Amino acid sequence: MKREELIKKYLDFFKSKKHKEIQNESLIPENDPTTLFISAGMHPLLPYLLGQSHPLGKKLCNVQKCIRTGDIEEVGDETHHTFLEMLGNWSLGDYWKKQAIEMSFEFLTKILKIQKEKIKITCFKGDKDAPKDIESEKIWKSLGINKIKFLPKSENWWGSVSKTGPCGPDTEIFVNGFEIWNNVFMQYNKTIKGKFEPLKQKNVDTGMGVERTIAVLNNLDDDYLTDMFLPIIKQIEKLSGKKYKGNEKPMRIIADHIKASVFILAEGITPSNTEQGYVLRRLIRRAIRYGKELEIQKKKDITTPITKEIIKIYSDYPELKKNQTFIIDELNKEEEKFEKTLEKGLNKFSKFAKDKKISGKEAFLLYQSYGFPLEMIEEESKKIKVIFNKKDFEKEREKHQELSRTASTGRFKSGLADDSEATTKLHTAAHLLLSSLRKVLKDKNIIQKGSNITAERLRLDFSFPRKLTEQELKEVESIVNKQIKKSCEVCKEEMSLQEAKNKGAVAIFDKKYGKKVSVYSIENFSKEICAGPHVKNTCELGNFKIIKQESSSAGIRRIKAILK
Repeated sequence: MKREELIKKYLDFFKSKKHKEIQNESLIPENDPTTLFISAGMHPLLPYLLGQSHPLGKKLCNVQKCIRTGDIEEVGDETHHTFLEMLGNWSLGDYWKKQAIEMSFEFLTKILKIQKEKIKITCFKGDKDAPKDIESEKIWKSLGINKIKFLPKSENWWGSVSKTGPCGPDTEIFVNGFEIWNNVFMQYNKTIKGKFEPLKQKNVDTGMGVERTIAVLNNLDDDYLTDMFLPIIKQIEKLSGKKYKGNEKPMRIIADHIKASVFILAEGITPSNTEQGYVLRRLIRRAIRYGKELEIQKKKDITTPITKEIIKIYSDYPELKKNQTFIIDELNKEEEKFEKTLEKGLNKFSKFAKDKKISGKEAFLLYQSYGFPLEMIEEESKKIKVIFNKKDFEKEREKHQELSRTASTGRFKSGLADDSEATTKLHTAAHLLLSSLRKVLKDKNIIQKGSNITAERLRLDFSFPRKLTEQELKEVESIVNKQIKKSCEVCKEEMSLQEAKNKGAVAIFDKKYGKKVSVYSIENFSKEICAGPHVKNTCELGNFKIIKQESSSAGIRRIKAILK
């Protein structure tokens, strides 16, 4: 089975079960400061999982592109990926365990024709916070599935023990030893005091990885042999003059990292030393340095032919074809920059080698800052007969990985997107800011290109070609504060996309929306398609102050502001 066939079968099946298909969202989270990238299908649904009504109803499904950065170092085996597609179906306070499990079983056995003897299940074994999930076990047994194992919270529970917010047990589905699907039952709310209280609105959140499922359905134990990777692998074989067998790890890393980079670049992100741009830079450079391990010649352009294969594979994502020139240019620029960095690294290596030994710290600096793979450090050391302390290097790398994991976890500290009073106020202020910019700059084509809202400040990226003058910024600030003082009501309406357009609602109309959308109006001043959260009246906001403006990328400006 091919990728497109699985996606179609999944969506068609759940639509036949009265689910509405929702859009495949941007990889860059909107108004969620807790994460750099969308890493699961449920992320764009956070407000609705917390109780806000969804315009399309209580039963939803989709395929969502995701980027997962927590295990970049793990990429290189058969199953880890930075970019992946996640199939999901959700119940927002509608059906519960019985229907969710029965639909999973029906899809696997009737639609995908998987023999039930090949299916194994894991369930939550219970602890002091929540009982053993006997309910799920009984449902699976009633369907003739008897290979069921109970595992602890670390394995079968959604929501880390350090998070607050909705959480609950999950039941994972394995076929031929590989996990392909997870049904999460959000039935508890973890309070700040660490208590688990039953939720009023119980949700079902599921996830099926496209890459892993396709591999299982085609009896492959290597995701990189599926139709989503094989054409890329073939291109790397051509570039390197080497076979995949025997060179699996470097070829997998190159294929995975360039694919993820292509999708991130298609969002308008460029390589940099901060946030999404830093992840992108790290992925590109890691791919290039593994290209060196395969002895791909410096004069050969690694990224362009691979990028073209990726765009062919994912032809159903129009943003890739549309941004092809930009993607290839940025990859080539980063490749050139990295070549220069590698040269500097070799000079650094020579300085370290004067003492006839390379310490763990020195080796890690070469690895992290100059892009030297471990194999390259070992080879260079042997070449000039220098002692290399590999054990100390591994200690330094582990220390750095732990710091990275901690930093990554920190971005999820609130469990779900922060819907605190402070962020709700700033979210509403962002609507006033966008409208004010359109008025002051006399440009109705200005649209939001991204936002990041924390409890402390808002950050709005918008389309505009130049820096704003001090006078323009003061005027924008003044207009926002006028609307706050006027005590304008903030009203929400649900309507069709066409009706929203007819009423002049601001949105990114090259984005896919559902048949129904939520439109927030601030009297006659602002009207936007949005998923919330918002205050009821602008008088709740306080005083609006712009603290900084800067360039985000070509043709995109960024404003940071606070409420005092």
